[in-house]
Amino acid sequence: MIGKILKYMRISNNKSQKELGNKLNISQQNLSRYEKNQRIISFDLIERIANECGYKIFFENENERFESKDIERKID
Repeated sequence: MIGKILKYMRISNNKSQKELGNKLNISQQNLSRYEKNQRIISFDLIERIANECGYKIFFENENERFESKDIERKID
């Protein structure tokens, strides 16, 4: 599930995997694996991706499951 959310955030901001990866100092290959749920992603990196794409993440408890309701578009 998280992979689809990551991909949605990236695409909604017209960013390629390579562009976003470069901004976050991660490889395009790793970002692709996160989006395909082939690699475990940290809460910190989820938050960094969200911030870079203009979203805010709400974590109540890092041991709980992350769901799409926990993400909100930032309004400037």
